[in-house]
Order: sequence, then structure tokens, then C-alpha cells
Amino acid sequence: MKFLHQVSMYESEATAFLKDLKKAKPHLDQEQVAGRSLLWDKAPLDLDQQERFAEARIAQQAYVYQNKG
Repeated sequence: MKFLHQVSMYESEATAFLKDLKKAKPHLDQEQVAGRSLLWDKAPLDLDQQERFAEARIAQQAYVYQNKG
């Protein structure tokens, strides 16, 4: 039983670093959410835009580096 107690108290260096970082910078979570929304969370396209994008799409040839002529 002593071994199980020691294992449950173990904390890796990475976990300790992250805990210390979050203590030093409590606003870090909000900054991460803001950064994610800036890069990844996009407003959905309406159906008209989706249709225009589909019509404007150019079909790619099978071998990209081959000239047609």
C-alpha cells in the first residue's frame, strides 16, 4: 500500500511547470481562448457564399506539375 500512496503523490516536471505558470499568470486561460477564437473559430458561411465559392472553384488536374500544352 505504501507504493500506491507514493505513486499518487508523484507529479511530473511538466505538470509542476504548468501549475506554477498558471499561478504566476492567472489570465493565461482567457488569453488561450482568445487566441484560439482568433485563429480557428470562424463565422459560418451563408448558403449564397457557399454556392459562389463552389462555382468559383477550379478543378485541379491529376498531376499538378504537368503542363496542359
